[in-house]
Amino acid sequence: MDFHARTDRLAQLLEERLDIRGAGFETKLRRAGRLLPRHLRREGEVLSEALRLSSHPRLGRQVDTKRLAKAADAIESYLLDLDAWDRRRGIAVNVSASVLLNILVVAALVAGVIIWRGLV
Repeated sequence: MDFHARTDRLAQLLEERLDIRGAGFETKLRRAGRLLPRHLRREGEVLSEALRLSSHPRLGRQVDTKRLAKAADAIESYLLDLDAWDRRRGIAVNVSASVLLNILVVAALVAGVIIWRGLV
């Protein structure tokens, strides 16, 4: 598999697993931000730089293919291990827990005001 096909595959995985939209690997990687661990963001930057260099005839020869394969393998294995539904479920649980906590705080404040005013 050549380098451009590999980055296209990684862009597809970023869209499928992390729900990141964009017009290419570099855009999707930038939008992924903190959804990817720091070491994988660095690997992605290596791949992005190699994409820029590969478009130039002379600089394209300076690209280290073994390093790029290692970086692409690391990102791909991480993305394949992610479960999109589990991630979405975790987000839903966090949002509902936050809403429930806010409701409890408001109820406690209302009860405190009622007791303070002596209405009970």
